[in-house]
Amino acid sequence: VQLVESGGGLVQPGGSLRLSCAASGFTFSNYHVTWFRQAPEKERELVAGISTPSGSTSFADSVKGRFTISRDNAKNTAYLQMNTLKPEDTAVYVCNARGARWSRDVGMDYWSLGTLVTVSS
Repeated sequence: VQLVESGGGLVQPGGSLRLSCAASGFTFSNYHVTWFRQAPEKERELVAGISTPSGSTSFADSVKGRFTISRDNAKNTAYLQMNTLKPEDTAVYVCNARGARWSRDVGMDYWSLGTLVTVSS
């Protein structure tokens, strides 16, 4: 079982990045996906979530209108598109997959290791 992120890096303010969260070893379509982030000396913050099977999304107020979240169950991957990035978006971003209540995977919970996003000029 794995949840592997990619796409982090250094970007200038106003720029964009797309994070990917690739799942293997479990039935991805049975899992809600949530992105969190944690900046140095700050608490973990929920950034965005996408449910299954509806695909409904939710966002933290701090990223609304700038970030979008999507998923491709055929590719077992979720995406976080981050636009108009600000220095305060700098953090380690982590994705979480949580088994849906209606599925046989209820109670299962997987985390990625995280990827660093640095927004700086």
